[in-house]
Amino acid sequence: MENITLNGNSTTQQNLGSVNGRFGEFGGMYVPPVLEGKLLELAEQFAYHTQQKSFENEFAHYLKTFVGRPSPLFYASRLSDYIGTRIYLKREDLNHTGSHKINNTIGQILLAKRMGATEIVAETGAGQHGVATATAAALFGLKCKVFMGAKDAERQKMNVSRIKLLGAELILTSAGRGTLKDAVDAALGYYIENPDAFYLLGSQVGPHPYPTMVGYFQSVIGKEAKKQIIEAEGRLPDNILACIGGGSNAIGLFDDFLYDEGVAIHAAEGGGTGELGQTAATLSLGKPGVFQGTYSYALTDENNEIYPSYSIAAGLDYPGISPQHALLKDVGRAHYHLITDAEAIEAFKLLSRLEGIIPAIESSHAVALAMKLLRGKSDQLSIINLSGRGDKDVERDLM
Repeated sequence: MENITLNGNSTTQQNLGSVNGRFGEFGGMYVPPVLEGKLLELAEQFAYHTQQKSFENEFAHYLKTFVGRPSPLFYASRLSDYIGTRIYLKREDLNHTGSHKINNTIGQILLAKRMGATEIVAETGAGQHGVATATAAALFGLKCKVFMGAKDAERQKMNVSRIKLLGAELILTSAGRGTLKDAVDAALGYYIENPDAFYLLGSQVGPHPYPTMVGYFQSVIGKEAKKQIIEAEGRLPDNILACIGGGSNAIGLFDDFLYDEGVAIHAAEGGGTGELGQTAATLSLGKPGVFQGTYSYALTDENNEIYPSYSIAAGLDYPGISPQHALLKDVGRAHYHLITDAEAIEAFKLLSRLEGIIPAIESSHAVALAMKLLRGKSDQLSIINLSGRGDKDVERDLM
């Protein structure tokens, strides 16, 4: 196994991945006793089935024939010329349902089937995970409940309609600010009271084994991207970039490059205005603590109470973060940057007009980060993970 130098120290692959539900000091399972047994069973079932060739083949089959993988790696020539560098876009926006979320929902629902589940429960922020979960549940004929914050439902009306059309029961919560954190709280509350349901968590957050599971099912993004960039350019990229809320699309791209020392890894957080209480930049402004079942970074005050988060992007509007990303930040393997609403809106319009690609406002944060980091670096080769399409954002006041 190759070594890689991080913050002056040599480390190995195990240090950056999950070991018994931990990513270094981060991760773990901080849940009520009623859930411990259920989550331990889920961890055992995940570990067993993902080692079975039949599961691997079925997952690959649906990714190819239903999701439409592999997603293209597109050279964005006009964006590259504008910035003065060379940029490829990993087109997760072209997946069925319009985002990367479907990779994980197909994987988890195949696991749910094998565990005999009859009801699927999920949370959603921007609605992309809700749509992907409702889609997978419809495909396999399973009942589905999707919890969504009332504020998010108001700003993502198209996805609300799609979730309902797909046959899922949409349950809105007005608790807190009515955003992703509150949807996760509501979904976890339902799961605690109905432990026979299968909770299909959409981001790389929450208690073990969810961060490991979500990372595993999303890792197809980076595996494809590495193969595609070598085929196109004959070498690895100098930089890879993604937006980050909880962390699923980012780790999906990053995972296969973690031990390639020459590849710089960057993620764009939903910075809002850049001030606590008006931001979702958890790794830029937060500190370690236990939040929603895991030990990771969170936006907290001096009394360790959670600050309300804010981002123009509902999918990034979350005051916690993946425990694996917490580790990657602390060891210096990945770098996390605050991108403001204004910067993301500028990138949203720019990519639309330069390339004819309307990105999700979440993904626009990664494009904005490329504009800041890569200006004039003509010798640099980079990949941006375009995590979703922006149909859902077109009618919002972003112009």
